[in-house]
Amino acid sequence: MSSRYDVLVVGAGIVGLASALRLLQRHPTLRLAIIDKEPAIGRHQTGHNSGVLHRGVYYAPGSLKARLCVQGAEELTAYCAERGIAVTEAGKVIVALDQSELPALDELHRRASANGVPDLELIGPERLRELEPHAAGVRALYSPRTSVIDFSAVARAYAEDVQSRGAELLLGEEVRAIHEAADNVTVETRSGTHTAAHLVTCAGLQSDRVAAMTDPTADRDLRIVPFRGDYLVLRPERRDLVRGLIYPVPDPRFPFLGVHFTIRHDGEVWAGPNAVLAFAREGYGRFDLSPRELAGTLGYPGFWRVAGRFWRTGAGEMWRDYVRRAFVRALRRYVPEVRNDDLLPGPSGVRAQAVARDGSLVDDFLVTRNGRSLHVRNAPSPAATSSLAIGTLIAERAEAELGVGA
Repeated sequence: MSSRYDVLVVGAGIVGLASALRLLQRHPTLRLAIIDKEPAIGRHQTGHNSGVLHRGVYYAPGSLKARLCVQGAEELTAYCAERGIAVTEAGKVIVALDQSELPALDELHRRASANGVPDLELIGPERLRELEPHAAGVRALYSPRTSVIDFSAVARAYAEDVQSRGAELLLGEEVRAIHEAADNVTVETRSGTHTAAHLVTCAGLQSDRVAAMTDPTADRDLRIVPFRGDYLVLRPERRDLVRGLIYPVPDPRFPFLGVHFTIRHDGEVWAGPNAVLAFAREGYGRFDLSPRELAGTLGYPGFWRVAGRFWRTGAGEMWRDYVRRAFVRALRRYVPEVRNDDLLPGPSGVRAQAVARDGSLVDDFLVTRNGRSLHVRNAPSPAATSSLAIGTLIAERAEAELGVGA
């Protein structure tokens, strides 16, 4: 099978679908197709996240994350209203457990205010108890507009919209090679070849590998290291312990937020996650192992530099992963009434964390160009929240740098 398009998008997760949608909205006559190795859309990070529509509290002012999260949250809320997808303003409290955490909480307030997060409020223990009667803490940052949503439903809506605009979904086609010529890009899959004038890749957990197909040096200085996160779930009869979202004050050096409580769009309450090295890029189980992928991680100098900097944090995460009482003890710091029997095994996800060769963790969204291709190299949380704004960024760069639509 061989086919030709104006634009090929690799990756049918929420970012790839949103990028395709924005391209088609700006250029309705584009011949566009989306390729994914899975038999259905949104099978990995899109379908394994906590469902929080973030508002931009955490991110460094001026960063792409900050700008696109705030913009994307508004755009996505409006889109969901049009499509009849429920968005529930559950509200989030970021809790300082004691006086030592107050300076970091104040800094978080400063960042969030600079980012334009709506309706922020620094609250004391009395107000905290009104919002979350079972939560501990001496002060909190309250974000009432933080919402919960079903991102799988959003991805399905994006897919319906791009197909209604004439795009093709080529599912179950794993990309094996990419060849670039002077005037086109050819993508080889198991079932044939597809040629396009331009290529956009949004490959998530495989983003470095796909980028390396157009530039063999792409994964030398920036590589995806997968981190698995496991959740516990409150029993239905104990969901009254949590009304909304209860989060810790995060360590600004580390990209993970720590264990927290999240009410879901369906009423479930998730507790967690931890953050441990995954032994396979798509390894959602504790014992899932890909020897080749694990060897790739362990053979990367950047991984060992990260491990050297954060070994204490990593050891604590591993301990909580294997020792349930330690996991529950961490949760009880925020909701002291939680007991082990209140919690059931829950889902897990794998985060694609981009790590530079020098051991630095790439914190911001990152999009690079190579020839006739644009590659989304890093799109961690809040990428789902920001998906329409990221899609606009991709469309604008495709126009300016690749000449799409010219």
